[in-house]
Amino acid sequence: MKSVAENKKSQNIPEYLIYMYQMEDLIRSYQGNLDEIRAYVISHYPISPEEKNEVAGWFSDLIAKMKTEQIMKKGHLAELRGLVEKLAEIHWSLLKTDSIYFETYTKAKPFILDAVIQAKGENLGNEIQICLNGIYGLLLCRLLGKKVEDEQLKAAEIFGEILSMLNFSYQQKVYLSPN
Repeated sequence: MKSVAENKKSQNIPEYLIYMYQMEDLIRSYQGNLDEIRAYVISHYPISPEEKNEVAGWFSDLIAKMKTEQIMKKGHLAELRGLVEKLAEIHWSLLKTDSIYFETYTKAKPFILDAVIQAKGENLGNEIQICLNGIYGLLLCRLLGKKVEDEQLKAAEIFGEILSMLNFSYQQKVYLSPN
């Protein structure tokens, strides 16, 4: 889990965010009970006992952070919110400077607006958070065996394009910046 998260974080920030949203929800589904996570989740991983202990430690750290940040019922870790904000900054910059990104965003905008309308006043966060939520929602529907509407597939596809372009720019900034 830890190495999966680290790999995703180093290669694809949107994938990392969605993966971590899954881990937050997994922890919530067990009410943060590490013993149950060990018994019903970690014990089934095809890894060595030492690796299982390492994964349990990783979950323990996540649980502690979620409790400290008071997000055991709802919300995302501050680190994840910070990454979404960083992607949003890149988004706003690309809208002004990259015509291909702007064109892709124009295709996504109706789906973003539709998500806002369907939320009926609930704060969904910025547009990048809406794109992440759209893809995560599709993943959850598939995991739960729910019917996926064509519009949801179209939205997820264009949201994926936006997030892919943002990840590319993010990776360039991270690896090309002198810091």
